[in-house]
Amino acid sequence: MTHDDYAVRCEELFALRAFSKVRSLAESGLSELGPDPVLYRWLGLAHAAEDEDDHDAEAEAAYTAGLARWPDDLGLLVSYLELCLRADNWTHPRRGAKADPLKERIAELAPPGSPEAARVEDALGWAGRGYWQDVRAKADTVRADQAAQTSHSADVAVALEQGGTAPAHPEDLRAAEVTAALELLAGPWRAPLRLMVRHRVAAYVATFVLVLATNKALVLSGTLSYSVWGWLWYVPVLVADTKLKQARRLARQRVIAATEARHAETAAAD
Repeated sequence: MTHDDYAVRCEELFALRAFSKVRSLAESGLSELGPDPVLYRWLGLAHAAEDEDDHDAEAEAAYTAGLARWPDDLGLLVSYLELCLRADNWTHPRRGAKADPLKERIAELAPPGSPEAARVEDALGWAGRGYWQDVRAKADTVRADQAAQTSHSADVAVALEQGGTAPAHPEDLRAAEVTAALELLAGPWRAPLRLMVRHRVAAYVATFVLVLATNKALVLSGTLSYSVWGWLWYVPVLVADTKLKQARRLARQRVIAATEARHAETAAAD
């Protein structure tokens, strides 16, 4: 395999958030074929994506190792800048102090309007956010996750109505998520969960009404002065949502395995 082959495989696995596998693959490429700026960059990105101090240190080591050989590589420079801008200046002042020199060097190499210049602007915007901007960004992330969950639930509901799914490519993540959900929801004991997934909105509305009615009835009857027992009606709905989340994780694992299997077959054929 060539450096480019390793880089393409790293990109595919990174898109699937298989960060540990990206690190292993990049390290294998560097060990087998020798230094390469793109593989150093993927190694650094796969460490930085974990967003932990130890991994950030490993990411910095990968970037600096690459820049020692290719000091003008824009991919490494921009990735390193993003890491430095994200650093806490109290705990990592040395790393944070490197941001300005990196910005100056990138400005010399990346003309306005280039993809690298756009990435720098994005990184600078992220680093300059205030508290409320940060809160809004996190809220946007939560909304995106909820939208993905809702979309997945809708796909599963359609598949339940149709009695199954059509055959799909093993690396089709969306199809794999639906297949995994159908497996986790199969069986006679999970029929109520399937019903809730098929009618998700109605299930939430009905559950909310049951919560209010139960709590009100317990208080009015004199059984309790204040009741939270009605909230137990949410347990089945939460179990159904948990199954859908488990299905998405399982599907991602399967697609990663299928991608790695394709990589192995290609390597064997070569």
